[in-house]
Amino acid sequence: MALTREQIESIAHLARLQLQESEIPVYQQSLSSILDFVSQLDRAETQGVEPMAHPLPGLAQRLRPDVVTERDAHERYQANAPQVEAGLYLVPKVIE
Repeated sequence: MALTREQIESIAHLARLQLQESEIPVYQQSLSSILDFVSQLDRAETQGVEPMAHPLPGLAQRLRPDVVTERDAHERYQANAPQVEAGLYLVPKVIE
């Protein structure tokens, strides 16, 4: 799928990117290549393929024990806060 110059400019605007004139063809080629690759993946036959938890059969993901490794320091952190009440940070209302 080949992207047009206008589409690249629109994408750049949405991403808040300021592209130089010389960068537009580079982005146009790169993004078009990515979209072509994704369209190839869309054509892959996946009917009847079971999802895998691990790519190698018979192996499981090693998990570390769920153990607390840091001390609770919320009181120290809240000592620096301008306003705290009942263990909560008080912040100004920003939504009306």
